Amino acid sequence: MFAAPVAYFALVCIGLVLIRYPARRRTVFAGGSARIHGFINTLQGMFRAAIRLVATGLGFVRDGSAGISIPLIENRPIVISAIALALLPPLAVLALSQRTIFEFAPDDAPPDRKIAALLAGEHLTPPPPLPPAVFATTEVEMLRPSIGTASRDWNLLDGEFRQRLLTVFKLLEEQHGYQAVLLEGYRSPERQAELLLRGPSVTQAAPNMSYHQHGLAADVAFLRDGRLVISERDPWAMRGYERYGALAEAAGLTWGGRWKMMDFGHVELHHREALPDGRS
Repeated sequence: MFAAPVAYFALVCIGLVLIRYPARRRTVFAGGSARIHGFINTLQGMFRAAIRLVATGLGFVRDGSAGISIPLIENRPIVISAIALALLPPLAVLALSQRTIFEFAPDDAPPDRKIAALLAGEHLTPPPPLPPAVFATTEVEMLRPSIGTASRDWNLLDGEFRQRLLTVFKLLEEQHGYQAVLLEGYRSPERQAELLLRGPSVTQAAPNMSYHQHGLAADVAFLRDGRLVISERDPWAMRGYERYGALAEAAGLTWGGRWKMMDFGHVELHHREALPDGRS
């Protein structure tokens, strides 16, 4: 896990020493035919010298201006270079990765043949809406406190996505006896911004950077004995999510249960043109 950061830090240190000490640089570049053992010793010495430079810089930060010394003043460009080389690349990677945290990679996998045949045949209609009280229980409020204001209007979903999701609902009930319920479908940019403020445990996507804003995503739970069951800690619900995920993937949808930050009830249909940067 830490091998890459350690290797990167070592390379930065070696590069800084090559810049700061010309003698070391000549040793490295003029020793192409030297023995490997001598070259390794040279690199080790360079690394130790770099560690001393970093330690000197840390001592300056700890002791304040009273700790300034002539070598440190002379090495100020090296210290600045060290900070830039150590921090800027990781920060750049983090900044770029924020746009593709878990849900924007395109997935063009076609649906399973049997499901494709169903999609080409019967045109499914959405189920009638459930009473609002179903979404207002104590359990639901604890797990999804904002679900009461969520949109469950099937007509706001993309037509192709709606048919695939309805097909998954149909097969899930026919084959496994689970009645799936739409918790949330279309989500406005304003609602997305509100959910983003609640923290990464709710969503990590900014407004217009979620498939919900394009009617191409849905959050789902199950109905058991007239009550909504959301928590995957319930073994019955977890089995349902697994079967739901398998059917969703067979229908060509992306299932959130496979993400690093798992979202078992979430599915989405990827379209390259859906998101503003064209990467979907």
